[in-house]
Amino acid sequence: MSVTRGFIVPGKPQPLLSPDACTAWSKIRAAFDRVRKEIERSDADLILLYSTQWFSILGHQIQANPEPKWTLVDQEFHELGEMPYEFRMDAEFGKLYAEKARARGLHARSIAYHGFPIDTGTVVALKLLNPDNRLPASVVSCNMYADRAETLVLGKAAGDALRESGKKAIAIGVTALSNRMHTDIVLPEDDHISAGKDDEWNRKILEILGEGRLEDVAQHAREFAAEANGDQKLKAIWWLSALMGQHNQYQGEVYEYQPLYGTGAALVSLTPSASVAQDLEFDEEDVDVYSGDRNVLDAGVSSGDILTAPDATAGVVHVEAAPRPVGAFPHARRAGNLLFLSGMGPRTPGSDEIPGGPVRSANGKRLEYDIEAQTRAVIENVKTVLVASGSSLDEVIDIQCFLIDMDRDFERFNRVYAEYFSKIQATRTTVAIDALPTPIAVEFKVVASVG
Repeated sequence: MSVTRGFIVPGKPQPLLSPDACTAWSKIRAAFDRVRKEIERSDADLILLYSTQWFSILGHQIQANPEPKWTLVDQEFHELGEMPYEFRMDAEFGKLYAEKARARGLHARSIAYHGFPIDTGTVVALKLLNPDNRLPASVVSCNMYADRAETLVLGKAAGDALRESGKKAIAIGVTALSNRMHTDIVLPEDDHISAGKDDEWNRKILEILGEGRLEDVAQHAREFAAEANGDQKLKAIWWLSALMGQHNQYQGEVYEYQPLYGTGAALVSLTPSASVAQDLEFDEEDVDVYSGDRNVLDAGVSSGDILTAPDATAGVVHVEAAPRPVGAFPHARRAGNLLFLSGMGPRTPGSDEIPGGPVRSANGKRLEYDIEAQTRAVIENVKTVLVASGSSLDEVIDIQCFLIDMDRDFERFNRVYAEYFSKIQATRTTVAIDALPTPIAVEFKVVASVG
C-alpha cells in the first residue's frame, strides 16, 4: 500500500511558537505530539505534504531542494517570533512527482532555489511532526485557481509517483476547516471559532471524518466551503482523497478540535481499512487526466477562472479568483449578450481582507478607512469577473455605485473611478446607503456586454 496513513493538521504558527498561551493551543500542540509519535512508529519512507498556505498561480510547484534552510516570520503573527528551519527533502521524488503530474495533463514543475520561501503551514507541520528529519519530505503547492478536477488529478499523480518509486508515504493535508480569522486583536485566552455557524459545520465534518468517510467529506467540500468559508474550498481533502483512495474504507479518528485565531483547527487520522464506513451515492465527477475544468460555460468563454456546480443554471458564473459571495447568489449571470454582475465589494479574494481597512470593528466601533484603496479594489474585482466571463472593463454599459458616506467619500471615490472609466463612458448612478453586508464603504453593481 503506497500510503500507510493520512493526517489532517492545521497550519497556523501558534502551536509551534506559543502553545502555552492558552488551553486550546496547548491541546493542539499535544495532538501534534501524538501524530508525531505515530509517524515515528510507521514504516513509511516519505512524508508527502500538501499545504493550503503554499499558494501558486502558475500550475503546481513541488519542492526539490534537498536541504532547504532559512528563517521564516509569519506575515500575520510576526510578533510570535522567528521560525528557523532546515529540512530534508526527497528531491528525486519531487522531480518524479512533477513528471507524473505533467503526464496527467497538469502544469507542474519542481523548484530548487536557495532561499525559496516555504510557507508557515509546511514549516509548522514538518517541525512538529518530523523534528529530526527522520523521514525525507515532498511538498506540493496549492494552486489558488485550481478546482476539484485539477486537485484530484494532482493527488492521483502523487500516487503514480509513489507506485513507480516503490515508496511508502505518510500523507499530510495541512489545512484549516473553517477559515475565518479574527479581524481584531484577540487575546489567546479569548480565542474562539469566529462564527457559531462555522463551528456547527466543523463539528459535522469531523463527525464524518471520525467515521472514516473521507470521500463523503470530499463530496461535500463545496457545500462546506460555501457555508463555513472552508480553507481553500477544502482542496487538501480533495488531494488527500485522490491520493489515498476515493472511498470510505478508512478508520478515522479525531485527535483534537480547537480554535486557532478564529479558524477551525483539527488533527485527524485516517488509516486504510478493509471495512467500509458507509457507502453513499457520490454525485461529484471523477477525473484521471486534467483537460481543463475552468472553461465550462459558453463556447466563447476561454478564461481559466470560471466554475459551475454540476446542476448550475445556464449562464450562471462563479469566479474562483474573485471574492466569495456572502449569500446564495453567483458572481454574475449572462443573458444573451449581456452580463449582469452581483454587487461587488473590495474584499481580497481568498483572505476576505479589506484593502484600506474595514469601516467598523467586530463590536461595531467606527474605524478609519481609505476609500480610494477600497474603490480601486472594487474595480479590480469587477475586472476579474468580467475577464473571467469573456468581457472586460471596456464593455461595461451601466454601473450603480453605493457609498455609505457620500459627504466623506464622494470626491476621492470619484477620482479613482475616473482613472478607469473616463474613456469608457458607462452610465452611472451613485447613491448613499446606511450600510453594506460586510464592513466596507463602497460597492458596485455592473452590467456589461459580452461575446
